[in-house]
Parts: sequence; structure tokens; C-alpha cells
Amino acid sequence: MIGAAPRGVLVVDKPGGMTSHDVVQQLRKKLRTREIGHSGTLDPMATGILVVCIGEGTKLVPYLTAAEKGYDATIALGTGTATLDAEGEVTETKEVPADWQDRLQAGIDVERARTSQVPPSFSAIRVDGVRSHVLARRGEAVEHAARDVRVTSMEVRSRTVDPPTLHVLLDVSKGYYVRSLARDLATSLGTVGHLTALRRTRSGCFSLADACPLTDERITEHLLSLEIAAARALPVAQLTAKGRVDAFEGRPIALADLSNPTAIGPCAWFDETGTLVAIGAIEASGRGQVLRGFR
Repeated sequence: MIGAAPRGVLVVDKPGGMTSHDVVQQLRKKLRTREIGHSGTLDPMATGILVVCIGEGTKLVPYLTAAEKGYDATIALGTGTATLDAEGEVTETKEVPADWQDRLQAGIDVERARTSQVPPSFSAIRVDGVRSHVLARRGEAVEHAARDVRVTSMEVRSRTVDPPTLHVLLDVSKGYYVRSLARDLATSLGTVGHLTALRRTRSGCFSLADACPLTDERITEHLLSLEIAAARALPVAQLTAKGRVDAFEGRPIALADLSNPTAIGPCAWFDETGTLVAIGAIEASGRGQVLRGFR
């Protein structure tokens, strides 16, 4: 039985064949609360880490969503699909050049240096309030502007010649589409391509070692407290007794009431008992400002 409404962060190992929304819906039923969100969509075909925020944990979503993510991907060359993955209709076939392996390093170097990327037409991006994938399924032309992205690392772990495939490990910024990598890298190699497998192996500070199956009957035992999740994901500072009261009231915090006033960007503020009081930041005025408060 579920007693008080749970709150915290749950790292789920999403199975294939489910949308991220499907996972949230299942957890709403299991945990008997509607206050659940996630910090980064995974396509139905993809598996791996989906960080789910529950109750007041949803206040952490903006900070967890912004985190870098790691992926294990397999790309098939010679066939393009509408969705850029194995679930889409084949739209194009193109011979893979005999020298594609000779071109591979140059293609990877281009992708490692990439600072902007065009998202797939089939995506969750909203166009005039409608999800892009909905428009694409209607047959409407969808063209997205390039978005800023960052690639921290990219490594080809293995390849096959017949059929021509690549197994790639990568760490990338928020907003990066691995399906777009399949398209763009294949283009560099003189052909077309699509993603055949994708597993998210890391989301910020959370790894597969933190993840639990969605089918786990004791899933609440894997729930990370707000304090543990915030301390792992963000810099930490301790408030004085006065700072705690000011933070609860939403007032500016004097630097003397913070133990780590030099932290850049959002910071998890704890009181002297180790309870998470707020997410805050130092403003240009030189005082701390509450971004999100916790009960």
C-alpha cells in the first residue's frame, strides 16, 4: 500500500516499445499520484535511463533535463527511414561506397566538432502548439531550424562490413538527437542511414547502476530522496538558521548566510539538519535568490 504521496527521483531503465509518457502513466498508477514528470524524452525504440521526478521532485526537472547524456547507438548504413530509426518507413536506399571506412574518421571528426544540429521531423518539438511527429504523420512537411548542441565525446566501438553498420558511444548535450547523427554521419560517408538500436547509459549524474526495471514490484525502494538527488545533481550550500527562514519566505539571502557563496549557477541549499530548503543562485546584486522552494 502507498501511504503518503511519494516524493523524490526515480531512475527507470525504460524498456523498448514504450513512450516516455507511457512510463509516466504506469508510475502514476503504481504510486497513486499524478504529480510525476521526466527529465528527457526517450523514443519508443530506445531503452535505458529515464529520470522520473515525483511529487516535489518535479521541481528538479529543469535542472536534471539540462544535464549531459550518454548513449550507446547502432547505425545501419545504406537505408534511410522517415523517422531516422528502425521504426520508420523506408524512404531511401543508397549504395554504401566501397571506401566508406576510409571516410569514417573524417566523418566522426565532423560530428565531434558539431555545434548545431537539425532535429528530425519526427520529434516532440512543438510547431504552433502541435508536436512535430503528429504533423509528420499527417504527411505535412516539417523542417526544423538547427539547434545549438555540444558533443563531449564520440567513439566508434565496432563496425561491420556486411551489412555495413556502426556501433557508437557518445556523450552529448541536452537537445542532441542521436537519430540526426545517423542521418548526418551517413551523409558524410556518401550514403544514407538510420538508427537500429539506442540505449541511454547516462543522464547527468545518474548511470545504469542507479536504474531499476519498470516492472520491479518494490519500485518505491529505489526512490531517491530530494536531498540525495539534488546533492548529486547540483552544487551544494548550507544555510544558516536565518538563511533558512529567509529562503522559506522567498527573501534574498545574504552571502553570510550561505556556506558556499561562490557556486556558479543553480545550487541546492540545505539547512543545518540536511533538509533541502531550496534551489537558489547568486544574482548580480551579490545576494542569493530562491529559484524553487521546497516544503
